[in-house]
Amino acid sequence: MRLSTITNWAYGATVALTLVSGATMLLASGAEETERAAVAQRATFDQLTASLEEDVYRLTEQARGYVISGDPSHLIVYRREKQTLKSVEQRIAHLRDGGANEAELAALSQALHWADALTDEQDAAIGAAEKGDDKTARTILFGDEYGRELDRVAAQVGKFQYMLDQRTEHAVIRATDTARQWRSVSEIMLGMTALLFLCVIYFVLKQRILRPVVRLSDVVTRLAAQDFAAIPPEFSQVDEIGDMAQAIRIFRENGLERQRLEQERDADRTMRDLLSRLTQRLQGCDSTSDLVEVVRRFAPEIAPDFPGRLYIHDTRRNAMVQACDWLSPAYSRPEFPPSACWALRRGQTHRPAGDMVDIPCEHLGAASTVSTICIPLAAQGESIGMLYYEEPAAASANRLERTGKYLEMLAENIGLALANLRLRDVLRDMAMADALTGLPNRRQFDIMLQTLVGEADRNATTLACLMVDIDHFKRFNDTYGHDAGDAVLRAVGTVLGDALRENGHAFRLGGEEFVVLMPGFDLDQALGRAAQIQRRIQDLRIDHRGKELGAITASFGLAVFPDHGRADRLLQTADAALLRAKTEGRDRILVATIRDGASAVA
Repeated sequence: MRLSTITNWAYGATVALTLVSGATMLLASGAEETERAAVAQRATFDQLTASLEEDVYRLTEQARGYVISGDPSHLIVYRREKQTLKSVEQRIAHLRDGGANEAELAALSQALHWADALTDEQDAAIGAAEKGDDKTARTILFGDEYGRELDRVAAQVGKFQYMLDQRTEHAVIRATDTARQWRSVSEIMLGMTALLFLCVIYFVLKQRILRPVVRLSDVVTRLAAQDFAAIPPEFSQVDEIGDMAQAIRIFRENGLERQRLEQERDADRTMRDLLSRLTQRLQGCDSTSDLVEVVRRFAPEIAPDFPGRLYIHDTRRNAMVQACDWLSPAYSRPEFPPSACWALRRGQTHRPAGDMVDIPCEHLGAASTVSTICIPLAAQGESIGMLYYEEPAAASANRLERTGKYLEMLAENIGLALANLRLRDVLRDMAMADALTGLPNRRQFDIMLQTLVGEADRNATTLACLMVDIDHFKRFNDTYGHDAGDAVLRAVGTVLGDALRENGHAFRLGGEEFVVLMPGFDLDQALGRAAQIQRRIQDLRIDHRGKELGAITASFGLAVFPDHGRADRLLQTADAALLRAKTEGRDRILVATIRDGASAVA
């Protein structure tokens, strides 16, 4: 019940009790008025009866005074007062109008009759006195009979007064009792009103307002200090306090939700900062190994409790090969074909277990019911890798959803960085390779030569340099066209590349000139490899547009460090040997010699 309803009921009850109390007070006042009326009536009757006795005694005294003294003034007074006397009926009517009952009036009427009888005797005595019969007059007025009649009048008046006193006393007692009762009722009503008021004040102020407000105040103070662990008290009553408690409960729930959202926002900001740092590190990677190391360090921080692996596509074998792992994943093979993963087939994230039942990936093996996440790394519609994760068993749906977004962002950044590295490698290969033969070009040769020369000089190891020049190359271009010359160059490049697949490096310097660097080769080994290359070139037979191009030969100049001088002069020494081979008739191998500390041809 609401406080306003309780207050209204208490107000209504107070008003009702006040009205009842007022009515009882009015009734008590009415009883007191009855008491006062009875007393006033008694006084009136006493006055009337007293005047009656006085009239009787005055007439008696005047009559006796005239009989004794013969003074006519007594007679005059007697007759004047006698004339003022009313009849018995008139006196009784006056008393009846005053409230006397029949018994009282009967007693008073008897007294009046005796008084009238005395008046008759007084008249007889006065008459005898006027005739001079004083003795008779005295006998009448002073006789025993006259005295007895006076006593009868007094006795009747006393009886009337006694009866009147009895009735008045009873009326006063009844009125007093009634007034006392109504006063008691009024006092009880006033006491009940005061008690009700005090109870309402105590109940409303202390029980329903003060105590709940104190408890709510403590909760509000704690909530104001962002202490959302404070739990508002439960109030079952439906009133203003209950509404306040409900409002505070809603405020606390909103605060908890706001706190949760702030925590999620802070966690999201932290995670985005982590992803931003990851992106910066990925952008700074110069090689795939750098990228793998960055992923190994950052992946466990972005998705704690999510073991996983990074796979990179090996185009030569057409296989997804594990590049790194973290948090010790228990499932998924280290290497598998792209067709073994549905994420790579479909080009989107695949989760074989969870709320939505799906087909498990083959690379999981027998663990087909494990909750895993496969996220493809794609670039321009081509799968270049994959992120594999194992979901923790106790993770909530909200956490899985939130972490899934971060994993998607992580995969996007890794895929972009991996694609950039691959594009950089392709561009580097394009910049460092000869487009016609596929061999490294002059730029790559300069870098490699500087590196190998430094290692040989530093480590005191051998380094062989073989210069190769196709004999009469212009003849192929002039006779068969430039397409034929290109075919010869490609064929010679293939021979050089195949001959040095395991040891050594072949380069095209430009035109029909090639160079071969063979680290760790001494002079005999280098001569053996040069002779092998010479035979393979001589064995070449090239058909161009249905015609055989004829025999192909080459001239070779060989120099070996440290046999033929300084390492930084190795290319010039080999080039001098090549020039001498061409001068001496071509299709031969000449080895450089040292004369006076300088490079020269033998």
